[in-house]
Amino acid sequence: MLTAPLPRGDGVALWRQIASRLEEAITSGQLVSGARLPTETELAEALSVNRHTIRRAMEELASRGLVRVEQGRGSFVAEEVVEYPLGSRTRFSEIIRSQSREPSGRIIRIAEIQAEGRVAELLKLRRGRGVVVAERLGFANGRAILLGMHHFPAHRFSRIAALLADNPSISAALAASGVPDYRRQITRITARMPSPEEAELLGQARTRPLLLAEAVNTDPEGVPVDVTFTRYAAGRTQLVVEGA
Repeated sequence: MLTAPLPRGDGVALWRQIASRLEEAITSGQLVSGARLPTETELAEALSVNRHTIRRAMEELASRGLVRVEQGRGSFVAEEVVEYPLGSRTRFSEIIRSQSREPSGRIIRIAEIQAEGRVAELLKLRRGRGVVVAERLGFANGRAILLGMHHFPAHRFSRIAALLADNPSISAALAASGVPDYRRQITRITARMPSPEEAELLGQARTRPLLLAEAVNTDPEGVPVDVTFTRYAAGRTQLVVEGA
């Protein structure tokens, strides 16, 4: 379908025909979400057009959110975007399931460090106190969408490393540690380019930015229990600020 000869002389620009053909392949499921498209050169040769014509068609599809073009990597079918609300009660599994997707998680590393700088300030700990750090990769339908760095006061959550090693659910680990409910006190959102490791873990190009969220979660008494720095794959997640 993609490389079938193009009708000429019917008054429809070649780039529009190509864009329409690719759009039909995407909407029909012939090209699945995240699939890599043939290169400009491959399409130009197969359709007997110049690369500028292909590029114009890709620009049209990209402007409508159907494809994404990554410099140095090629063009891809745009992935379905997960809407990720940031409110007073943010729970990863609930958010993913509410959008008919299957949540899962994987702990990348767990370690105990000394509280310093921003972490000590947000957890309201003296510098040098123990903090358990857990880095967790979150998936929707097997596709990585976020990478969270959680910080827990070690004196209060002495068992949390073992709990997370058995079950990567942060909510379950906090509940088992005596905090069955918690609320997000504040979230700060910024953006930056990913490191090579972050790009690899999230399965995205280094040329695509990350959305960053710094969050403080507190127990019902308002005591900080978790400070999290989360990196979201910007091409697959859309942060929604509730109550704004």
